[in-house]
Amino acid sequence: MEIKAFYQTNDEHHLFERVSPQPVSSTKNQQVIQINDGLTYQSIDGFGASFTDSSAYLMNQVISQSDQDKMMKKLFDPSVGIGLSVIRNPMGASDYARFIYSYNELPEGETDLEQNHFSIAHDETDVLPLTKVAIELNPDVKLFASPWSAPGWMKTTGSMIGGKLKPDYYESYAHYFTKFIQAYASHDVPVYAITMQNEALFLPPHYPGMEMLAHEQADFAKNYLKPAFVKNNLTTKILAYDHNWDKPEYAMEVLEDIGEAIDGIAWHWYGGEPDVQSKVKEAYPDKEVHFTEGSGGEWIPPFEKAFTNTIRRGIQILRNHSKSFILWNMALDENNGPTIPGFGESTCRGLLKVNQQTKEVDLTIDYYALAHFSKFIRPGAVRIDSTNEQDILTVAFKNKDGSIAIVIFNDGERDANLTIQLHNQTILSYASQRKSVATLLIEN
Repeated sequence: MEIKAFYQTNDEHHLFERVSPQPVSSTKNQQVIQINDGLTYQSIDGFGASFTDSSAYLMNQVISQSDQDKMMKKLFDPSVGIGLSVIRNPMGASDYARFIYSYNELPEGETDLEQNHFSIAHDETDVLPLTKVAIELNPDVKLFASPWSAPGWMKTTGSMIGGKLKPDYYESYAHYFTKFIQAYASHDVPVYAITMQNEALFLPPHYPGMEMLAHEQADFAKNYLKPAFVKNNLTTKILAYDHNWDKPEYAMEVLEDIGEAIDGIAWHWYGGEPDVQSKVKEAYPDKEVHFTEGSGGEWIPPFEKAFTNTIRRGIQILRNHSKSFILWNMALDENNGPTIPGFGESTCRGLLKVNQQTKEVDLTIDYYALAHFSKFIRPGAVRIDSTNEQDILTVAFKNKDGSIAIVIFNDGERDANLTIQLHNQTILSYASQRKSVATLLIEN
């Protein structure tokens, strides 16, 4: 076995750097990390972020074409970049959009049960072109999609803000999903998975949202959405919940009710702890686990706490059976926007920061944190067992070519001397600084 690559982040000045491992200089604080490729868990779909309306606008209309080419390669190219392999696009406006829109908005009092006026024209300007470039750079890219709201005419509020989907429109809304998937397919962009509603238990007052309780989501999936997919020969996966770890009972209720109608559960990190992913998985082992949204932001002080939070959560998410790890905005501007008018102060951070005044674009700490996972844990890799202690957190995967990628995070308050072993054979010993992370690629 040979170490083919060793990338390390020690501080904000040394981000995801390819370096030689620091030799062990003492016998203090020695710890052994055992890798066992005979014990396997989930396969990985990939890592990524979202082309929200805001992100796509910034990357397609604000920065120069040369900067766009450069940044798209840094994001998606597996060789010269970090090889992102999952994109999660909003179906219509989210909080990070310049205005409110859906794919079928109508004047007040009008309806369109057959979705004859359905159009993805909005996405054809920025979102779809960038998504297609991503797929060209990395053919392994999988597209997830999530609505923040149904069109306003289908809801109790008559608006994309607040309210619920009227039961009379369940069949029409299922048709809305099929039209979306078919429209993207006509652009040679397959939709790998959808969630039925982003954050179905949260009703934001100033931007699109829609309450969809567990029994309502189960009814919609079982009696309308899945039959519509079957009728139209669509293989797109259906994921339920798409909300925080703190309400696992929602996921359990949906799974108990609808059986084969959905493929898995999607999770966010804004409440609760990631071990609930495993608890739901243990109860329903044939259902997939996906992590579909987590944002970095100003609520966590940079650098050390913000960077290490993403690393720590990423390891925990993957160790709790997730097949994906998706952050939020692909890009935001110098004011953490654009956002829906009336949103208020934004504190989220994208993978890229685009200055709308100077047109400069920079990579953020979230880009480098995600790089520690996405660069060498490739789509189709299978998680294998690895030692995981309170202060030394790890997650390991075996790629389809037989190489092993392992992410090691020293979450302790002191330096450590780490020894990595596979089948009780020492692969590497190196000195790890406190709060540092290393990604290793091991080949035969």
